Amino acid sequence: MFTSPWIAALSALFSWWFFTGIILLMVRRADRRDPTAHSASVTFTVPLFALGIAGLVVSGSALSVVNVYIAFFSVLLVWGWIELAFLSGIIMGPERHPCPPGLTGWARFVRAWHTLSHHELLLLCGLLIVTLTTAHAPNTVGFWTYLILFVARISAKLNLFFGVPRINMEFVPAPLEHLKSYFRQGNITLAFVAGVTFLSFATTCFAERLFTAETTETQVGFALLLALSALATIEHWLMVIPLPDAKLWRWMLPALPTTSKTGQSHEL
Repeated sequence: MFTSPWIAALSALFSWWFFTGIILLMVRRADRRDPTAHSASVTFTVPLFALGIAGLVVSGSALSVVNVYIAFFSVLLVWGWIELAFLSGIIMGPERHPCPPGLTGWARFVRAWHTLSHHELLLLCGLLIVTLTTAHAPNTVGFWTYLILFVARISAKLNLFFGVPRINMEFVPAPLEHLKSYFRQGNITLAFVAGVTFLSFATTCFAERLFTAETTETQVGFALLLALSALATIEHWLMVIPLPDAKLWRWMLPALPTTSKTGQSHEL
């Protein structure tokens, strides 16, 4: 069953939804607890990061359907842990204050970089690790999976900084509340055009490789990559098109406490 490209594509779609939901759930639950809850969740999930690295090493040795899936899900574990560390406020940057009103141009960009620099460097280190792990390996699905996620994430951050018509701030966790001041809601810029064009081109290339693949292993691999790059492209368009994408996860997340006029919090 899992040798079907359709099943592979559906697996990628479900994994994107499931892993995103689990990370949001962990962060939301930590927001409802004491300040140490975020660091605890990141610490306790380090073995999953290690498992992802081990999976990449093992799966790269041979190209098979099983190894293709292992490589894909191993990258999701590595990427998911890095995103959890970021959303939990553990790995961000040295600057943790809102952007001063009126700050523009290069000064605003530099300050924004200082709010994210540690996370960006960790993502880059992750790319280096995945590249070295899969270099000259028969199975390179892990490398391409991480590269798609890396490019899509950098492009999304640049678009939130330069400006897009629609920004969903509902899932911004408490440790990253100051990042909202660096978002800009407005017309699309060249950053959006460049990001969507690149991701659309990648999606087209993976589609072409899928339809011309001669083995089951390569069909499954390109189906996973095609689905992931298509999802990344759609996520970019959701910064322009007003669709209620937050409903995909809102139903599974606990409500955040709100503060009343007396300063006491209550559950929604």
